[in-house]
Amino acid sequence: MDEPVDRIEFETMLLGRHMSLITSRGDGRLDRSAYILLSRIRAQGPMSIGQLRDAFGLDTSTLNRQSAAMLRAGVVDRIPDPDGGIARKFAITDEGERRLDKDRAENREGLRRVLADWTPEEAARFAEGLARLNRDIERLDGRPWPRD
Repeated sequence: MDEPVDRIEFETMLLGRHMSLITSRGDGRLDRSAYILLSRIRAQGPMSIGQLRDAFGLDTSTLNRQSAAMLRAGVVDRIPDPDGGIARKFAITDEGERRLDKDRAENREGLRRVLADWTPEEAARFAEGLARLNRDIERLDGRPWPRD
C-alpha cells in the first residue's frame, strides 16, 4: 500500500464498514437505502421514480421496491406533481422527517464520539477532504448531490 490511491481505497472500504458500527441498527432505524433516498428527497423536494433513477443511476425495479417499502413504513407519500406534471412524486412525510432527523442525530453523535480527541482544525480538514472527494466523484459520475 505505497500509493496514496491504495490507502484511500482501503480506508474508504473500512469507513463504509465502520460507519455501521458507530450507530445502532436497532428497531426504528431506517435502512440504508431509505436513509439515502429520504435525504435526497429532503434536499431536492418531491421526486418521481424517473427523477430518483436519474439522481442515483438505479434501475426502476430497484427504486419501485425501495419506494414501496418506504410507503409501507409511512416515511413517504405519493403526491401529484406540484408542478403539474403527469408523474406522481414521492414526498417525505412528517414520520419520515422525524425518523431521518433521529437517525442523522444518532449518526452525528457516533461521529462526535469518534472525533472526541481531534482538534476542531483536524475535523474541519477531514470534512473538507471528504467533501472534495464526494464532489469529484459526483463530477465524474455526472450526478451532483444538492448542497446548501
